[in-house]
Amino acid sequence: MKKSLTLGAAVLSTSLCGCASQQQLVERMQPTAVQVAQKRGAFELDCPAATADVLSKEMMQSAANLRLIAPERAEYTVGVSGCATRATYLVVCTVGGTGCVAAGTQNVIR
Repeated sequence: MKKSLTLGAAVLSTSLCGCASQQQLVERMQPTAVQVAQKRGAFELDCPAATADVLSKEMMQSAANLRLIAPERAEYTVGVSGCATRATYLVVCTVGGTGCVAAGTQNVIR
């Protein structure tokens, strides 16, 4: 009985530590995600003074699949504004990757 309680406590503490480290990864990659969105937005909006702000962020977990295991990644929705125009971008950063990418098309708000 004691062994199962000890094992259960160890699994629970490992799970909780995993959650904290995922949040730390999201926070650590955020400056790169903001920079990528700001550069793309400044170009597409033709506004070098455009600024970027994170609207949402989350760590995406890969679903267990025998054929394909997608890499763990952080996804950010970043709003870019400047020169009387605003746009939103989905930015994806792969854990252990070399950078981030502003995926898809811009959503322009005029």
